[in-house]
Amino acid sequence: VIENAGDVSQLRPMLLGFGKLGVEMELEGTTLRVPPEQRLVVKDDLGGHITKLEDGPWPNFPADLTSTAVAIATQATGTVMIFEKMFETRLVFTDKLVMMGARIVLCDPHRAVISGPARLNGIKMESPDIRAGMSLLTAALAADGRSVIQNVQQIDRGYERIDERLRALGADIERVR
Repeated sequence: VIENAGDVSQLRPMLLGFGKLGVEMELEGTTLRVPPEQRLVVKDDLGGHITKLEDGPWPNFPADLTSTAVAIATQATGTVMIFEKMFETRLVFTDKLVMMGARIVLCDPHRAVISGPARLNGIKMESPDIRAGMSLLTAALAADGRSVIQNVQQIDRGYERIDERLRALGADIERVR
C-alpha cells in the first residue's frame, strides 16, 4: 500500500504497463494498493499478436521500470515482448535471469521476449547498474534457494535502504557487509 501517492493520474502508464503482465493494482483517492498473492497472466494483445510492453517518454511506460517489468514477466503465465526504446544497454542483464532459469530471448539490445512462468533458482550475481540491480533483486525474491547480489551499492544509489523496506514487508533478505 502506498498512501498519499499524490496525483494518481500520473501513475496511469505504470498501471497499464504492469496490467499487461497481469499485475492488478487498486486506486482509491491518493492510495495505491497492490493485492497480495496474485496469479499473473499476460493479457492477450489485440489480433492474437504477442503482447508488447514498450517504454517511452511521458505518457508512455516509464523506462526506469522496464528492467523490473522483465523480472515480473518471468513469473507471469504467457509470452511478452519488452521493447526498451530509450537506452541501448538496459536489457543486457537478462543473461543473469536466464542463468536463474528464466526463458528469455534477447532479440537485440532493445527487445527481449519472455515466456513464463519460469521457476527461478538463486545464484551469485553482480548488479551492473541501478535498474538491472532492482530487477535482479526482484527475481531473487521470487527464486528458490539463496541468491547473492554483489555490487549492491548500485541498487542503493536508486533505492535507499531497500533491504530494510523489503524486510518490513516480509521479505527474507539480509545485507552482508
